[in-house]
Amino acid sequence: YLLRIIEANVTPHVELTHSDLVLTVRPGSGEEKRQEIVQKWYREQLRVAVAPLVHKWEQILGVQAAAFFVRKMKTRWGSCNPSSRYIRFNTDLAKKPSQCLEYIVVHELIHLLEPTHNKKFIDLMDQHLPTWKCCRDHLNSMPVSHEDWSY
Repeated sequence: YLLRIIEANVTPHVELTHSDLVLTVRPGSGEEKRQEIVQKWYREQLRVAVAPLVHKWEQILGVQAAAFFVRKMKTRWGSCNPSSRYIRFNTDLAKKPSQCLEYIVVHELIHLLEPTHNKKFIDLMDQHLPTWKCCRDHLNSMPVSHEDWSY
């Protein structure tokens, strides 16, 4: 997508069109404010997309996360703390294909069954999401976090 910036005296917002990400900001908004608005929009998009996937896969796997969070992460697509049952998803997943998001949801929820990346973990991934290695390779071919737009 191309970023298109519109300055107008309205509440700042982001809209996704067929070919553009349209950022509407108040006149004179600086780069930091523009980045904040876009990041907030990405976080919300990801929260909306993740919630039904977490619910679906909790039912399939027979696990229950205590809570999930969406935040900017520099080195990971997601993380799971099996003892607290908290799961975190990287905001940048909002920019990736939906099958990659589902892979990360399944990956992190399986950590509630198996905390390490051992044979049992791999077997559970193979059993529940046979295409997971393709998604993993696709995500690993991209930077985890990048700033690709100038605001």
